[in-house]
Amino acid sequence: MTAKDRIAEPWGTRTPYGPGEQWPQRTDIHLQEGLSAEDVDRWVQSASILHSNGDAMDIAVKDDRIVGVRGREADRVNHGRLGVKDLYGWQANASPDRLTRPLVREGGRLVETDWDTAMGRIVERTQQLLADQGPSAVGFYTTGQLFAEEYYTLGIVAHGGIGTNHVDGNTRLCTATAAEALKESFASDGQPGSYTDIDHADAICLYGHNVAETQSVLWMRMLDRLEGPNPPKLVCVDPRPTEVARHATVHLAPLPGTNVALMNGLLHEIIAHDWVDHAYLEAHAVGFDELATRVKDYPPEVAAHICDVPAEQIREAAAIIGQADRLLSTVLQGFYQSNQATAASVQVNNIHIVRGMLGKPGCGVLQMNGQPTAQNTRECGGDGDLPAFRNWSNDEHIKDLARVWNVDPMEIPHYSPPTHVMQMMRYAEDGSIKLLWISGTNPAVSLPELPRVRSILTQERLFVVVQDIFLSETAQLADVVLPAATWGEKTGTFTNVDRTVHLSEKAVDPPGEAKADLEIFIDYAHRLGLKDKDGAPLVKWHDAESAFEAWKECTRGRPCDYTGMTYEKLRGGSGIQWPCNDEHPDGTERLYEDGKFFSAPEYCESYGRDLITGAPVEPTEYKALNPTGKAVIKAAGYMPPHEIPSEDFPFILITGRTLYHFHTRTKTGRAPELQAAAPDVWVEVSEHDAAAQGLAEGDLLEVSSPRGSLRAKARITAIRSGVVFVPFHYGYWDTEGGHAPDDVGRAANELTITDWDACSKQPIFKTAAARIEKVADADGPSPAPRIGATR
Repeated sequence: MTAKDRIAEPWGTRTPYGPGEQWPQRTDIHLQEGLSAEDVDRWVQSASILHSNGDAMDIAVKDDRIVGVRGREADRVNHGRLGVKDLYGWQANASPDRLTRPLVREGGRLVETDWDTAMGRIVERTQQLLADQGPSAVGFYTTGQLFAEEYYTLGIVAHGGIGTNHVDGNTRLCTATAAEALKESFASDGQPGSYTDIDHADAICLYGHNVAETQSVLWMRMLDRLEGPNPPKLVCVDPRPTEVARHATVHLAPLPGTNVALMNGLLHEIIAHDWVDHAYLEAHAVGFDELATRVKDYPPEVAAHICDVPAEQIREAAAIIGQADRLLSTVLQGFYQSNQATAASVQVNNIHIVRGMLGKPGCGVLQMNGQPTAQNTRECGGDGDLPAFRNWSNDEHIKDLARVWNVDPMEIPHYSPPTHVMQMMRYAEDGSIKLLWISGTNPAVSLPELPRVRSILTQERLFVVVQDIFLSETAQLADVVLPAATWGEKTGTFTNVDRTVHLSEKAVDPPGEAKADLEIFIDYAHRLGLKDKDGAPLVKWHDAESAFEAWKECTRGRPCDYTGMTYEKLRGGSGIQWPCNDEHPDGTERLYEDGKFFSAPEYCESYGRDLITGAPVEPTEYKALNPTGKAVIKAAGYMPPHEIPSEDFPFILITGRTLYHFHTRTKTGRAPELQAAAPDVWVEVSEHDAAAQGLAEGDLLEVSSPRGSLRAKARITAIRSGVVFVPFHYGYWDTEGGHAPDDVGRAANELTITDWDACSKQPIFKTAAARIEKVADADGPSPAPRIGATR
């Protein structure tokens, strides 16, 4: 297809298929204008880096430049298809404003320098802080876009070398609740389901998951099932009129912040009609009686009143869910970034446990990720987790990790859970964290309550290191900026939502003096002189493949066992799902097929938390609850959001993404086709609210909250009344016009609240109170895309 076709028709042509059939192949390709496949010098194996689906692709190289991409037909994930960000996002690699040399701050300005000077400043400041204050002075905040090998190296440097507990990833913003929900129900991370469950399911439920725009190739798979014989029924939970909602059998559009009440209403109906697998519950689960008692308080009329949806719709959705023979459920930001995030997501797991819908074709849960390597941050210890799903509260797990790293167990901080990023920002605000190393992420746009974030990052006493490929809004505030290599310029592995591991090979050299993140972390460890307990270098690997071999050994015997994989095995063919070991040499399609979980007290990753308060469950309490390692059913009552609409701020603001951009647009904003498709911020307002306030399409609006304001043009849609939506991609960096430091009035996170879920510590982006006011009449339509939820 031409570039124009795939922007206008992002899901491409249909290849229908029926239940139990294999998804047909379709090869998507996009090359630099004027080139054909025959002109390409070589094709280099990789996978997608601009969403979490894990689409396998080959990078086209000509004259040592990336000139396009092609889908890999043999791969289990995408069968050759690519999404719009896959097809065009690679162009950002060659953007003329790439960082090519280190920068240091001199006289208030960032100036170019050499690597020795830049690293020398970082090491000197680290050593000074360690001597004066200790490890608590140092924090690391990373991304969901590096490779497993890089996260693992960062984990050993931070936890095993420096000894800091302040390590998190921006996965805290997108997938922390996915991990926590899995830990609550199954006592360990790891997605039970597989993408192939779409091929078998007769009902698919999407909870706060706009898959059409966030994982467009997965939506292609669903569309092809919907257009084939015996299509599945779709249940969509989303306040916006997404493509999923348009194709849904039932579309539930609850008031933001009421997801727990909705889920309890659905569970009430399932249990009341006895759509329950009692034999499965008896053999494989604990906690059902408490759930049954709790949801008695949420008949459809009660849930409908709280959620402001028709009770009959709740009944209809429950009947689809309760009577399905093969049920697949997916969950994403509409639940994860909202009030009671973990509690709501756990109720989705509860449905599958109650119905015995786990471990069988078409039966599974996918607690989705938002980023391409979010799963790896959680596996490798690059965020608030220990490597290979070890348990912070289990001393034997700490000893085992110390054995792998050859350090004293007491050198690994485990006196409390790792510090999540919002708490890290508070520590920096208070002055206890004095060095913050930010790699591959842009918190000056992506964190909530941006005025506060900017004030923290610009403190004189905070030494900020930014490792990135562009001079982002965050990098502009740094004391040292390190130029990094990106996808296509380095080698490593990354794991998608359904546990599929792909190898991404280096296709071209990075620009200028830019270095792979792995190389930077290893260099830092060596310059600091980090040693194991025998005096040998703590980091013993030197390149991506040797780091992968070390990571494999760390996973041995753990849920995410990689020991059966090698780079050679990952080359060619398809990605491989973990666990992959001697018992499962070709990988594992679904977890929990035999009703056995990773939840035994001595083995599990987590003992869980109280779903309302977030208080951790004590080991003795967990052992008493679940001595034989079953699935855990946890009930929760509905609690109102902390911030609700008022007379001054009568609307609920929610934020989110669009099909054509990824996060803060550092890459997609530099791909011409993607930038042209969604060039600027907009605000979605319902037809009802627009009529009440005399608003028209394209009117310039000011959207305000108790924390700040932004200006954007109105897009009038079928979003539910009382709710306004703003995409969060747009900061104060204009990829076409350059940096405009005074133009901070288009970032959605100027408005969002400093608040987070009690269990997952994920910030809440979807329940802020707001008002809208017309500033000027329209001079044309809003810049919102003409497709998807903004159609």
